Amino acid sequence: MPGKRDEYRRELQSRSDWDTYLKSHSGLPGPRANLELVEVAGDLAPAEALWRWSASSDEFLALCGAAGLGRFALEDRQVLPRLQELAADPRWRVREGVAIALQRLGRQDMARLIKEMESWAGGSSYVQRAAAAGLCEPPLLRDPRQVKRVLAVLDRITRSVAATKDRKSEEFRVLRTAMGYCWSVAAAASPEDGKAALERWLRSRDADIRWIMKKNLGKSRMSALGTRWVASGLKAVSA
Repeated sequence: MPGKRDEYRRELQSRSDWDTYLKSHSGLPGPRANLELVEVAGDLAPAEALWRWSASSDEFLALCGAAGLGRFALEDRQVLPRLQELAADPRWRVREGVAIALQRLGRQDMARLIKEMESWAGGSSYVQRAAAAGLCEPPLLRDPRQVKRVLAVLDRITRSVAATKDRKSEEFRVLRTAMGYCWSVAAAASPEDGKAALERWLRSRDADIRWIMKKNLGKSRMSALGTRWVASGLKAVSA
């Protein structure tokens, strides 16, 4: 939607009061926040504004702040710790902003993103969800060596899911949902490595792991792993 983005860019550059404009064009309350405006604000806003928005009680401003901070992750050591805090925000749109920020970092330096997410993989369920969602974006997964490391992160998070005792929490539900698609994104980016990483989980008898595997195997992108292999996997997790 380049036309809209250009319009937002012109509007923001011509204004001094960005907060009012962002809130009035947020798309909220409503089913979908204005992500085109989030992107433009993240591109243009100075770091001070992004930090301030990230602490806002207004959900859209906090989303813009979280998403935009990824632009400064390489130059400001405080950004990633702040994003890790925001990854556990009770507002789901703010948590989405963290995933957007991490993907922004990945476009600048994927190796750095992977290294950081290897650490986040040991965090809470919300933090793990941010790590998986931040890494599993198809345009970021071009280098097979990096994909292998991403698959290892997903494997670690899946082991954590299997070891979780309290499975009724909102955090667990959110993580399980994310893992229901993230594996397919990484596996499709490097099919042979993906098959090798998934094999052990296809044999799991854990109900939630089987649900995660079934969801991933049902994604059309998994055809990259071969229709026979996918059919065999689906049979295994449905038995």
